[in-house]
Amino acid sequence: MESSFPKDHLESLWSPWRVEYFQRPADSPRDFLLAAANATNDAEQFVVTRRRAAFLMLNRYPYTVGHLMAVPYRKVAGMDELTDDESRDIWELCTHGQRLLRAVVKAQGFNVGVNLGSAGGAGCAEHIHFHIVPRWEGDSNFMPVIGGARLLPDALDRVYQALINEQATL
Repeated sequence: MESSFPKDHLESLWSPWRVEYFQRPADSPRDFLLAAANATNDAEQFVVTRRRAAFLMLNRYPYTVGHLMAVPYRKVAGMDELTDDESRDIWELCTHGQRLLRAVVKAQGFNVGVNLGSAGGAGCAEHIHFHIVPRWEGDSNFMPVIGGARLLPDALDRVYQALINEQATL
């Protein structure tokens, strides 16, 4: 098989939890955010913190280790549909998530944002969610740029437990 260099696509070297996304039963809930919002077992859904109008959860399909999402309980698609309480809780959860990630994964910076609508890149366009993605100096190294691969050096369950442990100290 002939390969090109540099690669024209991005590969992941290791992310075993992604198989859950592809192998989920056809009748499983398509809105994983609503499932997490209504869950009674936070650890099973990787919910880190709950507030009155929104919650913070670890992304099962992360861009990088520690990728969190702040999500309203209500299923709404747009920022203009959020109540004042939802907006406040989401913003406070984004700040809380940054504190946790600085301590747990030693994040040096963050990308915080929201993808609105399918055309805006939203994977779950009908349920708004805000991404808190930790970043580090030099994290755009040769692996994704030249090698066409992204490294995810830690398992979700370990990162989740470290976030929960850190949160208990705040």
